[in-house]
Amino acid sequence: MSKPQAIHLSDYRPPAYRVTHTELTFELDPSATRVKARLHLERHPEREAGEALELDGEQLTLKSIAIDGQALGEDEYRLTEQGLRIENVPASFSLDTEVEISPEENTALEGLYRSGGMFCTQCEAEGFRRITFYPDRPDVMATFSTTVVGDAASLPVLLSNGNPVERGELPNGRHFVTWEDPHPKPCYLFALVAGDLKQVEDRFTTMSGRDVTLQIWVEKENLGKTDHAMASLKRAMRWDEETYGREYDLDLFMIVAVNDFNMGAMENKGLNIFNSAAVLTHPDTATDAAFQRVEGIVAHEYFHNWSGNRVTCRDWFQLSLKEGFTVFRDQSFSADVNSAPVKRIEDVSFFRTAQFAEDAGPTAHPVRPDHYIEIGNFYTLTIYEKGAEIVRMLRNLVGWEAFRRGSDLYFSRFDGQAVTIEDFVACMAEASGQDLDQFMLWYSQAGTPEIDAHGEYDYARAEYRLILRQRTPATPGQPDKQALHIPVRLGLVGTKSGRDLALTLDGESLGRDAVIHLREEEQEFVFTDLAEAPVPSLARGFSAPVKLNFPYSREDLAFLLANDSDGFNRWDAGQRLALLALDDLIAAHRNGVEKVMDNRVVDAFRTLLTSDTDDKAVLAEMLTLPSEAYIAEQQPLVDVDAIHAARQFVKQSLARSLRDEFLAVYQANRDDSPYAPEPDQIAARSLKNVALSYLMSIEDEEGVALAQRQFEAEHNMTDVRHALTLLTHSSRDDLADPALKAFGQKWAHDPLVMDQWFSIQVSRPQEDALERVKFLMDHPAFSLTNPNKVRALIGAFAQNRVNFHRLDGEGYKLLADVVIKLNRLNPEIAARLITPLTRWARYDETRQELMKAELERIRAEDLSPNVYEVVEKALA
Repeated sequence: MSKPQAIHLSDYRPPAYRVTHTELTFELDPSATRVKARLHLERHPEREAGEALELDGEQLTLKSIAIDGQALGEDEYRLTEQGLRIENVPASFSLDTEVEISPEENTALEGLYRSGGMFCTQCEAEGFRRITFYPDRPDVMATFSTTVVGDAASLPVLLSNGNPVERGELPNGRHFVTWEDPHPKPCYLFALVAGDLKQVEDRFTTMSGRDVTLQIWVEKENLGKTDHAMASLKRAMRWDEETYGREYDLDLFMIVAVNDFNMGAMENKGLNIFNSAAVLTHPDTATDAAFQRVEGIVAHEYFHNWSGNRVTCRDWFQLSLKEGFTVFRDQSFSADVNSAPVKRIEDVSFFRTAQFAEDAGPTAHPVRPDHYIEIGNFYTLTIYEKGAEIVRMLRNLVGWEAFRRGSDLYFSRFDGQAVTIEDFVACMAEASGQDLDQFMLWYSQAGTPEIDAHGEYDYARAEYRLILRQRTPATPGQPDKQALHIPVRLGLVGTKSGRDLALTLDGESLGRDAVIHLREEEQEFVFTDLAEAPVPSLARGFSAPVKLNFPYSREDLAFLLANDSDGFNRWDAGQRLALLALDDLIAAHRNGVEKVMDNRVVDAFRTLLTSDTDDKAVLAEMLTLPSEAYIAEQQPLVDVDAIHAARQFVKQSLARSLRDEFLAVYQANRDDSPYAPEPDQIAARSLKNVALSYLMSIEDEEGVALAQRQFEAEHNMTDVRHALTLLTHSSRDDLADPALKAFGQKWAHDPLVMDQWFSIQVSRPQEDALERVKFLMDHPAFSLTNPNKVRALIGAFAQNRVNFHRLDGEGYKLLADVVIKLNRLNPEIAARLITPLTRWARYDETRQELMKAELERIRAEDLSPNVYEVVEKALA
């Protein structure tokens, strides 16, 4: 493949021609689908007359072409590597093309492809060019009319965007359905599904009284796994009406579950296509986490109907305009219907582990990048999760009422348009009357800002002086950074009372919980009239996506863990306290000296275990130690073995010191009532299973027996999977192997459960994990062409830090081998899978050389643009 070229935001120009209406006809065939397209085109008013028409197209065999009904000769158009070019076209005209494509050969899963016996599409970001010649860009918005023709016996269900307007029988056992979508949309939102599917139907009455039909389409054997998704959809529709005033705009809303899918789900207008893992649930087969994930993804894709579909992004550099905003919306929804503190803890824990790592690596980029080679590589945590944190900051800066006014203004002003991040922020500025120019830097600067904080209490003046300094490390292409506008939410907790103190700043009373604004590189804030010395509780609720450095003593952290009124910061204090102990133990392991447990951590955990609390979900989070991945992000150089040994030592020390307390918590939260994915039940199960994991860390005989009984009870998949994981990750192979065999035999028919079976085995800390990966790659339930299988087996192993980072480099070699194979089969998945190798600079010299050697081996291949871009950045 030729060296791919970068695309730059600064080069944006509107299209020479825009499409006003698109008519499509599909004659479905596995190896030779015919696609007829009629595009109604007109010259863009901002472009000059006489410009050539250029349409994108990949892997298309052109069969015919005509303008305004007149066939074109071969000398009147030109096929290029990028698509189709026609000179001397009118200012307004219709273009007819017919192409042939092969869905069954489409292993990249972009455009139209086959998943089992089903035809389906994935067009975001640039998959539509694999269907027909088209200006495949988000700022070309058209209404669509789609006719789908297929074999009536094998493809009884024919679906597309919008509402069905005509259907009928055709000769030779074929039939058709015509769909009309009245809302202009970019082609990335086009969808088609055809197959032998069954539906579950429900109805929803909107706030204006319209009746909407809701359908979830699945294969027959999955009919019993849709109840939760349907209930989640209806909750999301009602929440969006009540919270944002957004009503659904078609008569029909459909979801289809597909086994082979690169993403979690796709918000195609009126026809959401979901990875089956993101829609199918049942207590016997899905965990609590899966139920919550499905609820969040269903909501996310539905919310896109407005924040992404009705108002879309002008170009792909603005991707976070729709994704960051919609992630914020789905996070808010999940917080409202479940535990808000736990949702915030889960989101931030993931963010600080994964997105901070992305910001610190060679692929770091701003939330709005200024260039890319392959847009598929920019569906990243920075775009989604950091984008959501920026929207959250914006909401907190202007206040909820102004944010709602700004959202209403944004949706009304730009309905049916493709717009920019500036348009969104300008609506917030207009609605709030605030100057948000400095705030816009959050979108253009890469990297994780750090705040160095220092505070002193003046007993004589009864004042607390807080000094904040901000800095953002250099990132690729951005050596120099400007000061950001950072909102810092805080409280001051009195050391005598253990309560939040009243805050007075510059003579203004701020209450007991307030937001201060850091706009300069360094600022001082003096809080007056404080009757007692405080411990500052900073960045409450993770008020900005920054790293906060404050010289808390271990006593300070234990105090905040016990007294902070902010649930998130109580959890964070516990994490910081554990990290300080872990730092000591990592150093001890590295230096070969005896490890000694910090009793202050033990005492803090004892207090948590024995205190009365109504929020078991938060308690479970507080009792969970920082992950090895997060610990690694806090280290200047990642010592895989020392981190693993230190974390195990802390867990086992806590388990030995607090065995009776953990056992009491486990017993107190056992519940044999019928399973329900409800907050109270989920909280109790979570707390119970955290306690069991501590008991199993020392392989306490009673703990082992409890894990065995929990696995054999088969009460629900949450408990079964947790018990199986603990047995498999223990040294008790005499118990683990029979359990794995029984589980695998029972669920061999269920692809999603088998994905769990794969992940449990390859994430175990024992040295045989790599050999298990190699063995399982030949298992009948594994397929390299199915993204879910690749993630469950190879992706899960790459997160097994102690085994993936083996000193013989065999873990790296295995991943590189798979990436090389996937580079040709599915470049998008290959590029995502390679990420662990790109972080080579964080490791010791031996591992650095081994990882770089595998990246060089990949680079020597004939690479897709996806993989090429990632490898080049990693080796730069």
